[in-house]
Amino acid sequence: MGIIAWIILGLIVGCVVKLVMGGKDVQGIVVTCLLGVAGALFGGALTALFFDVGSTGEFFNLSTWIAAIAGSAAILIVFNMINVRRSVHR
Repeated sequence: MGIIAWIILGLIVGCVVKLVMGGKDVQGIVVTCLLGVAGALFGGALTALFFDVGSTGEFFNLSTWIAAIAGSAAILIVFNMINVRRSVHR
């Protein structure tokens, strides 16, 4: 799967993960989508690295979506944890 497909997948998954995670978030939809793209790329890279899969298959493959969702959720959780710590110290 090419980089453009991962970016599109990241935009979709970023919005889905934000809806699933819920809660009060400081970032807007644009930042969430960008974090989703970063998370999808991160998840795809980790999947390719650890499971010896070349760029995680096709766009509509379940493993591709799971890797993108897991990566996006991880990035969003870390981002929210950093923002909570910053807001507490202010």
